[in-house]
Amino acid sequence: MKFRTLQRHFREGAKNIVRNSWMSVASVGAVTVTLVLVGTFVALMLNINQMAVKVEEDVEIKALIELTADEDEVKIVGEEIERIPGVNTVRFSSKDDELESLVEGMGEQGQAWALFEQDNPLNHAYVIKAKNPQDTEQIASKIEQLDNIYKVNYGQEVVPQLFKFNKYARTIGVALIVGLVLTAVFLISNTIKLTIMARSREIGIMKLVGATNTFIRLPFFVEGLLLGILGSVIPIAIIATGYYYTLKNVSGQTSFHFVQLLPYSPFVWQISAIILFIGAFIGMWGSGMSVRKFLKV
Repeated sequence: MKFRTLQRHFREGAKNIVRNSWMSVASVGAVTVTLVLVGTFVALMLNINQMAVKVEEDVEIKALIELTADEDEVKIVGEEIERIPGVNTVRFSSKDDELESLVEGMGEQGQAWALFEQDNPLNHAYVIKAKNPQDTEQIASKIEQLDNIYKVNYGQEVVPQLFKFNKYARTIGVALIVGLVLTAVFLISNTIKLTIMARSREIGIMKLVGATNTFIRLPFFVEGLLLGILGSVIPIAIIATGYYYTLKNVSGQTSFHFVQLLPYSPFVWQISAIILFIGAFIGMWGSGMSVRKFLKV
């Protein structure tokens, strides 16, 4: 296609938006409202997923060594743990380290344990992290079978339920996002369809005087593209501004270290690109599907 012809289609598409201003406003409004909902929900779900990942990454396995194990046996246990498939990091924590951690963790009540510094009753331990947090239970089970292992802790009562909850939350989130996007496609395409139906006579006349389907269709594609882009501007501005102030107010305001929102950049630019793409795609798709039925003259 020649550049002049393409330029003509873009010019006609822009003119059509101005000529049919009220219907164009309705289309842009439909795009704006639905994309605000889609963008907000996508941003929310991505941040919830980030928090879920942070919680999963903090899951550790603590393997306590038998008190009767000597230094060589303790070292051998560590080497055996490192050879278990799926293990990411292994950190040794001596019984002195365990006592110090206990005292610090219990605050004033922990000072009573400081009396045991000379005769420490605690076990040496290895702290293990899995490459894939989902493998924590499986790795812990293998560690329990090793010699000189007294006990293995990894939050057995909570961790499996946590992983299951995160899995369901992600599945439900994806399903809701897909449903919301499909709803947006339906609403926006039908609004654009009404815009084109109002000009069905114009399309019929162009067809009767010999205009090709492509010649008729392209300005409507351009019009749908521009309507989608125009409808994306306000949602992008709302979400970018809202996320900036949310990030500003939430950061450092909570004692839970896992409650960390995704950084403003590049997250907002990624969300903006997604919104812009959805708006442009739905605009073009809605125009293309709507004008097709009027080309059968």
